[in-house]
Amino acid sequence: MILRVLNFVVIGVLILAAAYVYRIKFEATVQAERVAKLRDEVRHERDKIAALRARWGELDDPARIQELAQRFLKLKPIEPTQFDSLDHLPDQPPDYMRPGSKDPIGGIIEHLEQRAEVTGSVSAPTAAPAGAASNGNAAPAAAGTAAPPPPVPAIPGAVKP
Repeated sequence: MILRVLNFVVIGVLILAAAYVYRIKFEATVQAERVAKLRDEVRHERDKIAALRARWGELDDPARIQELAQRFLKLKPIEPTQFDSLDHLPDQPPDYMRPGSKDPIGGIIEHLEQRAEVTGSVSAPTAAPAGAASNGNAAPAAAGTAAPPPPVPAIPGAVKP
C-alpha cells in the first residue's frame, strides 16, 4: 500500500514537473517571439535612419544650397570696405555699468544716448555744422535731410580677441 501511494505521489510530481517545464517553454517561446519582433523593429528603424541620412546628404549638398540661395535670396557680393583689421577696434568697450550696479542690460538702456567709439563696422559721426552750440549737441538737421542714426553701443563684458 505504501508503494502504491508513493507511486501516485511520484506520478503527481512528474505531472507537475511536466506542466512547469511546459510553462517555462511557452514563456521562452513568447520571449523569443518578442525578441524577434524587437530585432525587426530595430532593423526597420535603422533602415529609416539610413534613408534619412541619405536625404540629409541630398539636402545638405553645398551646390544645392548655393543654387537655392541664388534663386531665393537677393544677396549682394561682399565689398572690400566691409572688412577692417582688429587694430582699429577699441582696447575696451565703453563702460555702461554704474559702480555697484549688477544689471548690465539696464546700464546699456540707461546710457543709450552716449556715443560708442567708432570702429571699422560703424561709420564715423558727421561733423557738426559751424553754427552748432559748443555743448556737444548737434544742430537740428536741415529741412529734407535726415540725421544719421546713432551707433549701436558695445555690449559690456564682451571678450576681446
